[in-house]
Amino acid sequence: MVNPLAYKIGTKQTTKTLESRQAIGVYVARDADPKLTRGIVAQSEKDGVPVRWFDSMAELGKECGIDVGAAMAAVVLDEK
Repeated sequence: MVNPLAYKIGTKQTTKTLESRQAIGVYVARDADPKLTRGIVAQSEKDGVPVRWFDSMAELGKECGIDVGAAMAAVVLDEK
């Protein structure tokens, strides 16, 4: 089965995806810098976009299919 979801990984990509109202969810790592995550979480909650928390940046990176950690990612529908 093909995963119908894709990820926009990182602070800049997540911010752009939220601002363009394409995000259907946001993933945030608990060990990421709160200065980076605070605004994204607040905007997500304001816009009604669900936030899913991960224990670590490494765990979030693995969920998104990358070999490095990630502070956050926006979940979008895969356009392929």
